[in-house]
This record gives sequence, C-alpha cells and structure tokens, in this order.
Amino acid sequence: MGTGEWHIEKRSSLRDESSSERDYGISHEKGPLSITVLGASGDLAKKKTFPALFNLYRQGFLPISEVHIFGYARSKMTDNELRDRIRGHLASPKDATPEISEAVSNFLSLIKYVSGPYETEDGFRLLDEEISKYESENNHREGARRLFYLALPPSVYPSVCRMIRFCCMNKSDQGWTRIIVEKPFGRDLESSEQLSAQIGELFDESQIYRIDHYLGKELVQNLLVMRFANRFFLPLWNRDNIDNVQIVFREDFGTEGRGGYFDQYGIIRDIIQNHLLQVLCLVAMEKPVSLKPEHIRDEKVKVLQAVNPIKDEEVILGQYEGYKDDPTVPRDSNTPTFATVVLRIHNERWEGVPFVLKAGKALNSRKAEIRVQFKDVPGDIFKCKKQGRNEFVIRLQPSEAIYMKLTVKKPGLEMSTVQSELDLSYRQRYQGVVIPEAYERLILDTIRGDQQHFVRRDELRAAWEIFTPLLHRIDDGKMSPVPYKPGTRGPAEADALLEKVGYVQTHGYIWVPPSL
Repeated sequence: MGTGEWHIEKRSSLRDESSSERDYGISHEKGPLSITVLGASGDLAKKKTFPALFNLYRQGFLPISEVHIFGYARSKMTDNELRDRIRGHLASPKDATPEISEAVSNFLSLIKYVSGPYETEDGFRLLDEEISKYESENNHREGARRLFYLALPPSVYPSVCRMIRFCCMNKSDQGWTRIIVEKPFGRDLESSEQLSAQIGELFDESQIYRIDHYLGKELVQNLLVMRFANRFFLPLWNRDNIDNVQIVFREDFGTEGRGGYFDQYGIIRDIIQNHLLQVLCLVAMEKPVSLKPEHIRDEKVKVLQAVNPIKDEEVILGQYEGYKDDPTVPRDSNTPTFATVVLRIHNERWEGVPFVLKAGKALNSRKAEIRVQFKDVPGDIFKCKKQGRNEFVIRLQPSEAIYMKLTVKKPGLEMSTVQSELDLSYRQRYQGVVIPEAYERLILDTIRGDQQHFVRRDELRAAWEIFTPLLHRIDDGKMSPVPYKPGTRGPAEADALLEKVGYVQTHGYIWVPPSL
C-alpha cells in the first residue's frame, strides 16, 4: 500500500466506519450538540473523558460550530481552572507541536464549567440555563442534542438522573437527550436491578448507554469480523475442534492507592463480571441476523442465558501478599485480587468446552488476551504432540496482535518440527495508523445513536445472575482467597485448575512481538 493511502487512513482512523454508517442506519443529525461531563473534577473525566472528546474534536467529529462542552461537579472553580486541570492530559509533551497546541487551546475554549450539588435542583437549573443559552445562540432548524456523561460513582446515579430528567432535558420537538453511565452498575443482581429500575423510570432504554470500555477496543470489535467474515473459522469454531478458551486480564501492579475503593468490589466485580464476560459473549455468540445493535445484543443475551451455574471447585481466588498493608484496606479483608473462574455454556456449539476467565493484580506481566486452544491432531505421525497445540490468540493489550500458533518443519536437513506462528501485529502491519481509544469510539457511537457496543438491561441482568451466587459466597466468607507473592503468575492452584480443565501449556515457545 502506498504512502498516500496510509496518509488517508491515518487522518481518518474513526471515519473508516463510514460504510457501516451507510448500511446500518447510524444517524447523522445536525443541530447544536451539548456534551455535559458530570463529575468533571474527577480522575475519570480528567484522564479519559476529556481526552477522548479532544481526540474526536481533532478528527473533525465535534465541529466547533455545532458543539459545546460543559463540566459539572461540586468543586468550586472557574472555567479556566477546569481547563488548566485537564490541559496536561490532552496531549503528551512529545506531541507538543504548534498545531496541537493550537488545537488544545481551541478545544478548551469550548468548555464551560458549572458548579453545583448532585442531589438538588439549583445547580442543574443553572446548567440547563447555560445549555439553553448556547442552543439559542446556535439556533439551527434541527433539534438540539444533549448528551450527559456520568463520570460519577453509581451511588449518585439515581439523584443525578432525576435532576437531568426534570431540569435538563432537550426542549425542542426534534433532537434527543442521552446519558452514558459507567460501571460498576450495582454490586449484585438485586442492587443492579434496583438501579436499573430507578433509571428506567426516568429514561427509555434507547436513551441509556451503559458503557463498558472493553467493547470499544479495536481487537474486541474485530472479533465479529474475524468470526463471521472469514470462511475458514466457520467449521472450526465449535466443540468438535476447540478444547478450551481462556480470556485473561493481568496487571503487573497492585491497587496503587486505590485499595479502599477496590476492596469494596474485588477483581470479579471490577474486571470479570463485566469486561471479560462481554468478551466471552463475542467469542461464543451465534451469527446475528444483521449488524443492527438489537440483533447483536440478542445473541449476546442468549449466550449468557446458556451459562451453567458456577461450581466452587472450578473457582480459584487469590490475594497478593501486602495487599492489606494499605491503610485503607481492612485488616480482615476477604477481597480477592486474583480469580480464575471456569464458565460452561450449555448449548449445541459449546457443550463440554471450558471458558476460563482469569484476572489478577500484582502479577508478573501486563496483558489482556483471548486464547483459543484447539484439540490434539488425531494420529500424530510427527510425534510433535509435546510441543503444544494449535492456538488462536487475540492480544488486546499491549502490543495489539492476532496470531495463530501452529507446528511447522524446522529449517534444516532433518524432518523435525517446531512451533511457530502466523502473525498479524498491528504496530508492524498498520504503521502510522492511530488506533482510536475505546472511549473515543463509544462516545461517538452515543452521539450517532448506535447502541451496538453498549450493555442492554436484560444483558446486564443475565450477567449478574451468573456471578451473584458466587459473589455472595465470597462476601459471606464461605470462600477465601489464597495468598500469592507479587510478581508471580498468581496462586499455583490456578495453574492446576487450568490443567484439570484441559489446557495444555506450550513449553519452549514464547511469542515475541515483531520489531519494526
């Protein structure tokens, strides 16, 4: 591919979705767009939400003539104080070119700050006045569009949603009002259903966007394309050929000052019940009727409803040594910082195939990946079984890649075999192409009214139905984590469980990301 073509792709990394926009009815409404970040003074807004909005602005998706951004929080500060707080997170020092500096300044000029409480109307009335003032100054024929991003703890969702509903809704005949809510969405089935009911009384399901940023990751979004656009996967993707599936999240650091917050949730609520379970749905679902959001989400719900109850003997919990040294963590904490959970899907395609969800902190590496291990080759004439099985691996982060482990002849005069790979490493293959951050894509989807990559209410309920019994047993002290040393693979019992359910580890082979 020539350099000119790459230049086009680099400039329009998110615009590559144009074909799906034409085919699947993603809206292109015009009219004034106000984006309000609630919790604007917090870390999530500063580190994720505002940088995502800035990148969308730079790529032309938030035209300065159509968009205004509002920050809302309890903290008392001026517009400029908020701008100064987020400025350093919009671009790294190495990118500090005059062009980018100008873009940062122009973007920050779009931001206005409103201070007020989350439980009473006064602040939200003032916010509505500011939004309405902007809309009247940009009086288009089309209706106004109002997007509210709740970068807030779930405990204030009900009151904030009530204030939005009664004070800040779009008042034009056309246009819309939408809200984005962050996880954790409840602590168990009962609290999640209560929260859903409270928000559902105020907004229609079509107005609610429950964000799981893993669904915005490039390689996760590639799953549907790889599975259903490539012929050779179709006959292989089933229990006849696949022995086991692992979906793994590993961090090489601990709670890093977030111990008190993390201890309220633990690794299962924080990572497995949402991020990894969403990935499982995309790996295991049947082909949808179309790419319409409801057709895709229908198939995801069917997968969740087919999951058998979790067995205690197929769960390993761990807690790294030193976790309770954090003064914000209770000395008697039973919260797991590591978990391996085996899920089994009771349907025709996946009966008998273990899906292993594994997540942990303070381990020996940082990565997130999907590892599909195939069964042994029957009649192994090359006697290469000990070298390892075929595996299809999707590396979500870091060093995004897709590779297939397979056995090949070792170069030389002897007829001997060795494990190698077919490798698609994104950094090498797509040089110069900027992969969008997950939050960029998901905020853009919300503006376009595309709910494909968001969690529907019945999907959320089905996910909590799977994990709530296990979580209650942990909360009640009926299951306890085993200690493990930081910087290791985690509890040895987890590796034993993997072996028990059929995973065969490859010895002597290590995938190395190709250098440029």
